[in-house]
Amino acid sequence: MNKIKVGIVGYGNLGKGVEMALEQNPDMELRAVFTRRDPATLVLKNKNINAVHMKEINNYKDEIDVMILCGGSATDLPEQTPLLAKMFNVVDSFDTHAKIPEHFSNVDKAAREGKKVAAISIGWDPGLFSINRMMSQAILPEGKDYTFWGRGVSQGHSDAIRRIKGVKNAVQYTIPIEKAIEEVRSGSNPDLTTRQKHLRECFVVAEDGADKDTIEKEIKTMPNYFADYDTIVHFISEEELKEKHSTMPHGGFVIRSGQTGENKNKHIIEFSLKLDSNPEFTASVLVAYARAVYKLHKEGQSGAKTVFDIPLAYLSPKSGEELRKELL
Repeated sequence: MNKIKVGIVGYGNLGKGVEMALEQNPDMELRAVFTRRDPATLVLKNKNINAVHMKEINNYKDEIDVMILCGGSATDLPEQTPLLAKMFNVVDSFDTHAKIPEHFSNVDKAAREGKKVAAISIGWDPGLFSINRMMSQAILPEGKDYTFWGRGVSQGHSDAIRRIKGVKNAVQYTIPIEKAIEEVRSGSNPDLTTRQKHLRECFVVAEDGADKDTIEKEIKTMPNYFADYDTIVHFISEEELKEKHSTMPHGGFVIRSGQTGENKNKHIIEFSLKLDSNPEFTASVLVAYARAVYKLHKEGQSGAKTVFDIPLAYLSPKSGEELRKELL
């Protein structure tokens, strides 16, 4: 069997997750990991795989079938995805929702120029949650969508706390409010405020001598992050933070509450995720879509694609006959 040859760009939590996910997919193989750091400093799980500096990536155009991009959405992917889509089939996890149309346009132009396929904004939100929102709206045109995130670690909010003067370290959890979820599941189609849907819980390690009251006030009043939420702040030791808050769980719910017919019969569609490791799960989604990108390119397609454009069957290593027999 000819295996799909995969490259990884970036070796943070997501890149490491992709490396592990590839080991669970026997039709795929990792060929190289590309980094902006000194390649000698990377300790890869598979000692037989080379770490390569990004400046040498051009030399691998004929050796990689699909490149999985594991950089950040703020500054890495807006530059890397269009650049690399001219040379490789690519998959990225760009997750800045408001900028997805612009990112799609930039990547589509580059991928068509290079006659490559580029799957963008792949993950669970955007990604799997997007599929469920779209499908549920199509099935229940009269209704309302609700998305709840958590309980899980918000990396951006955690970083915002760590930037406060007197904070040594911090982790922040986004927690959906159970009462709001129950109200939505009842079919009453409530109008919910930001504060009514999610709670924010912070675990903070303060520096010696820092004013904890000032830190707590600054967290709770921080605009765009905490001011619109009920926020709980706990001060703990560095040891407790490492012991109890070093993993990266996440998850959430997509719920569509709608009605049909003259009698206005109520219906609820719900999709949920509960993840022990956000980066490992996201990596597994990226790997499945890398397989789909490979298949699309083999068909002669090019340009940018989202989860809305890619047939679900293309994610699977099984044939159409096997899928119809085993899963349909």
